[in-house]
This record gives sequence, C-alpha cells and structure tokens, in this order.
Amino acid sequence: MEDMRLALILNAISPAIGGVLVRGEKGTAKSTAVRALTAVLPPVDVVAGCRFSCSPARPDPGCPDGSHPAGSAAQRRPARLVELPVGATEDRLTGSLDLGRALTEGVTTFQPGLLAGAHRGVLYVDEVNLLHDHLVDLLLDAAALGTNYVERDGVSVRHEARFLLVGTMNPEEGELRPQLLDRFGLTVEAAAPRDPASRAEVVRRRIAFDADPVAFAARFAAAEASLAADIAAAQERLPAVVLDDAALERIAGVCAGFDVDGLRADIVIARTAAAHAAWRGGLAVSREDIRVASRLALPHRRRRNPFDAPGLDERQLDEALGGPDEEPEPDPPSGGGPDAGGPDPGDGGRDAGPPDGDGDGARQDAPGTPDSPAGPGTAGRESVAPSGPAFRARRLEVPGKGQGAAGRRSRAATDVGRSVGARPPLPSSRTLDLHLTATLAASAPHQRRRGRSGPGLVLEGGDLREHRREGRESNLVLFAVDASGSMAARRRMEAVKGAVLSLLLDAYQRRDKVGLVCFRGSGAELLLPPTSSVDAAARRLETMPAGGRTPLAAGLAEAHATLRRERLRDPLRRPLLVIVTDGRHTAGGDPAAAAQNLRRDGIAAVVVDCESGPVRLGLAVALAQALGAEYLNLGGLPAGGPQAGAGGPQAGAGGPQAGGRAPRAGDATGLSAQALADSVRGLRADRADRADPVRQPIRAGRPSRTDRKVA
Repeated sequence: MEDMRLALILNAISPAIGGVLVRGEKGTAKSTAVRALTAVLPPVDVVAGCRFSCSPARPDPGCPDGSHPAGSAAQRRPARLVELPVGATEDRLTGSLDLGRALTEGVTTFQPGLLAGAHRGVLYVDEVNLLHDHLVDLLLDAAALGTNYVERDGVSVRHEARFLLVGTMNPEEGELRPQLLDRFGLTVEAAAPRDPASRAEVVRRRIAFDADPVAFAARFAAAEASLAADIAAAQERLPAVVLDDAALERIAGVCAGFDVDGLRADIVIARTAAAHAAWRGGLAVSREDIRVASRLALPHRRRRNPFDAPGLDERQLDEALGGPDEEPEPDPPSGGGPDAGGPDPGDGGRDAGPPDGDGDGARQDAPGTPDSPAGPGTAGRESVAPSGPAFRARRLEVPGKGQGAAGRRSRAATDVGRSVGARPPLPSSRTLDLHLTATLAASAPHQRRRGRSGPGLVLEGGDLREHRREGRESNLVLFAVDASGSMAARRRMEAVKGAVLSLLLDAYQRRDKVGLVCFRGSGAELLLPPTSSVDAAARRLETMPAGGRTPLAAGLAEAHATLRRERLRDPLRRPLLVIVTDGRHTAGGDPAAAAQNLRRDGIAAVVVDCESGPVRLGLAVALAQALGAEYLNLGGLPAGGPQAGAGGPQAGAGGPQAGGRAPRAGDATGLSAQALADSVRGLRADRADRADPVRQPIRAGRPSRTDRKVA
C-alpha cells in the first residue's frame, strides 16, 4: 500500500510521469485511495466562465471558448476528480458537436467531454481493464500529449488536457494488453495487509467513519493539510532538480539491463526520479531516486506475453544500478519528504510480482511425471504434462450476427464499427449515435409544411435516425478438454495443452471471456468458471492432470450446464464451445443425447480432434456430426492453413481429410461432417475386403482415390 501512496504522490508532483495503474485484489481500498487524492492537491486558479479550465497566468491560445486576454477574471476552485465509467462512449470522453444546437439553431458549437472536465485535475478510470481498447488508446494519447484533438461530426477542435491519470483494475477480471500497459507511467500492486493488527486498525477506522464522518475527517485534518503542503512545496522545487548525464546513463543502463522495449521506460524513470528527489527535498537525482523510480516503472514493462506476471528482480536491479553515489545526498529538510509520512525509499520495497500460487510449485507437487504413460488400464494413475509450444491460432467464429459487447471475434451489430446504414432509434433508448445525413434527409421534405422560416431546421421526433453499425463482438469461449488416460499417452496431452494455450492467447487478443471444463475418471469438473482473466485459465490448464477413463457424456453435460447458467447472467454474449478430445467415451452414458441437447440449444461448437498414433478411429468426426459442429484436428488449428507437423505428428492426423478441417455440418461449400463419417466407413470397408475382416486398424496416410472424390 505504501507503493500505491508514493506513486500517487509522485504523479501529483509531476503529472508528466504519465499516470498510475493500480492492480490488486478486490477489497484493497484502491478506489478509496484515489478518491482521497484530490483532498491533498493544491487548488487551481481558472478563468471565470471557461469550460476548459484555462489558467489565468497562461491561458490556452487555442481554447474553444476563445482567447482569454490578460487580466481576465479568475476564480479559485478545488482540483476536480472526474470519473470515466466503463460504459462511456467516445463522444462523451473527447467531446463532440452539440447536435441539439446544430439542428435547431444552425450553429456549430463544441460540447466538451470528460477530458476537458479533468484538465488540471484527476481523471479516474475504475476497472480500466474492462474499458474498450479504442477508448483506452484515446485516453492515453491525451494524457501523453497533454492535448485533446477532436476531428469528428464536422468539427475540428483542440484544447489542453493535462491531468493526473489513475486507473484501477482487478487482474482476476482480465488483463490490459501489454501495449496499453506500457502507456501507463507507473504500476503498483495493492494487496491487503496480512498482519492482524493492521487489519484490525482498518476495520476500527471504518467503524469510526461510519459512526461520525465529520468527526473522523476532523481527526485527520491536520495530517491531510500537512501532506498537501508538502506536495505543493515539492511542485515548486521540481524545476530546480538537476538530472545530470551520469544519472541519465545510469537510467539507460537499468533499462538496457532489463531488456525493456522502446524508450518510454527511460523517460518515465527520469521524470519519476526527479519528482522523488523533489519530494524528499533534494536538489539532484541520486541513485536511490532512480532505484525507487525503477521499482515503480519497470515491472509492467517486462511482460513479453499476456501470461507473464508483472514483476522485478530487485537483486538484478541493484546490479544494474551499480555502486553507490560518490557523494551522498544531504539529509532532506525537516517537515517534508518521506520522513514526514511518505514511504522510506531505503526499505527496498517488496517485489511487485504476485506471490507464487498455482505455478511451478503446484506442478511439482502433482503426482506422476509428464512423460508417464496412462490409459484405460491404469485408471488410478495421473500425470501432469507440460504445455507444448504455442502458435498463432486461426480465428474460430460463432455463425450469424450477434449483439454482444464489442470485441474481435464474431460478426455483430455493435455500437462501434463501420456504419452500414441508418435506422430509427429504438423507442426505449436515447439517441447516442445520430446519423446526421439520414436525419436531414428525413426532415427535409417536411420543412415547408412545418413553417420553417429561420436558418435552422424544424425537426420532429420521427426525423431522427441513428447509425446502424456492424463490427465484431467478443464471445464466451468455453473449453471442454479431455483429460483421460488416453490423452496422457505418447505425449499427446503436451500437444493438446499447447493447442489450448494458443487458443487462449487468441481469446485474450479478441477480448473474449473464457472458461475451462475437464473430464476424466468418472466425471467432469468446471476448473474455471467463465471469466475475463485468460491468464487464470492458462494457470489452471498448466496444472491440469490427466488419467483415468473418458466420461465424454459428463463433459458435454457439464459444459452445457455452464453455458446455460452464463446465458442467464449475460444473455447477449454468444457462446462458442471448443471440445478437445479424441472422441472416445469409456465411462458414463452415451454422449449422443448430451450432444443433441447442445445442438438443440443452438450452441455453436468446434471439435478439435487430438487423435494421434498409427490407429485412427475417427470418433471425433461422429461427435462433430452429432453436435452440428465445425471439425478441426490439431494440424488445422494454426492460422494460415494446415502445416505438416503443426500441432500434431502430421497434417491430417485425426481425420481422413488432408489438412484435417471440415466445415460446419450442412455447409454445401466443403466437406461436411457427414461426408467425413461416410469416408471413414468407406475406408474401413475397403481395407476389410483386402485383409483380415475381424479387426483392421485405420492407418494414417494419403486418402484413397474414392476418399478424394468424396472430398
């Protein structure tokens, strides 16, 4: 919690640092700390009547409210805290044309957005990881440039937008993309204290606040005023802080030593170190200032893929920093800096990475070894296989057009995306995305009858039209993974885990929710309920054991029950069921009934056939036929088409079609699941005529001329 406090204070001293991202578990007072920040920020002087909070001492020459002459009337107000809700639209964030005045008065007027309201204050985004990516991009661009540029609805406006950006998020609900993480200046981890005395004090203060909020605020008023004075003094000291060449070379050495991409980290560390020097009362940046800045600016920039946890090896940091300064900094003046209530930079801090949970330690404790074979005859043995190499997976889609949240997977009618026409607004909703051309066209024929006499148009409610947009939505991707003993043989589970991990990476990039069901032994288990945290699914997949019999029917039933529950919670999010199996079922009932139930509910499914080895039974083809599902084998999962050896022993393994892919059943454009089943049966019969008819295995190889003709 001290890291969070320090990061907020340093950004208050120097908003050019680029903001703070607070990551932490639920119930750790992240939002409370952010909302309390404005109470210790100095008040601001603004030009009276200016909607963009221009400073009287240095007004914005391009202010949309007009240039403010010297000596304009000024007023002092507290620093604002502007909150950006998760459901905000682009025009609400950046501002837009005042359509009401444009249509009724015929004038072009810019209506400020939240960025204008947050100028010279704090812009707070709770659950920033759930905000649409394009809004996060706009937000971070404005924060980095200090200016908001608006080019939309026929208006071209720019205005200053310098604010302290603070975002909070719970990693369990999904991660930000590494490109967006890099745009936040500092990142800190918030965790609840484990010391019973500290926890008891938190509860004690909360009870005291609920009993008498006024008395509680008065109790800490003096400390709050002292902290506000220290921040104001540090802001005044900041321009005088010296950042010499030796300090810059040390910063560059740290970033190079940690192999950080780009140069943004170097700039952020330099600004943060200068702010920390001003906060502690120093006049030059020291080694310790750089160390503190590196601990706050580097952990989230060391991620190489979405499943890497942010963290920093402090021993490596000390080695990169080199030896101590030859001339230590003088003691800070009394009454300010960390000794007056801030954190002690000499403590070294704690590692920003999360504690080891169900990672390598859990895997070491798992029974068995990754390479130990298991099968139906060894139902009591289990093994935990490592994940195979990941690859860029092809995009799996839900057929049809949905209406879910904006994403990057399936076609949908969304609020963002390309405009494909106009429509009257829904009676129960307010028009937010007005189609100006269509509205004018609808009202133009009626102007004479309505008695138009001025420059504006005479509009009625029936004239309004809104954009009909089409984009892509995010889906719920539920993985049902066969973890039976047959999957543990011949390193098959290693390839399966690599394939599922690749699909999880694809789901992360397409902003999907994911869930994980595994079936083995005598039943099925929901390892991970539907969540936006793809890295949580990856951790569960990594430690998932394999062994026992194959209750395929139980796996389908558990997946169906999970999807039905989720449909009640989020009816607009369409599901995609990905079943990873070889099609065998050696325990429980016949899976045909469960498959028919899924098909009757209209649940889109994909069957990924992971059958390998010299024997091909083709059972996954029959499962795909029963589900009305798309059929793929491991070799057909990589993007760009099947490749020999991709995801399995050879292309086409697991199905009679070279390349291992069949379109959805009933699709006349390619080989259907029914045709695949017929092809398998024909291949069996053909070989039975030429060999022992008792039990002849189906061997992988090039399809016969008859099979190619069917394809």
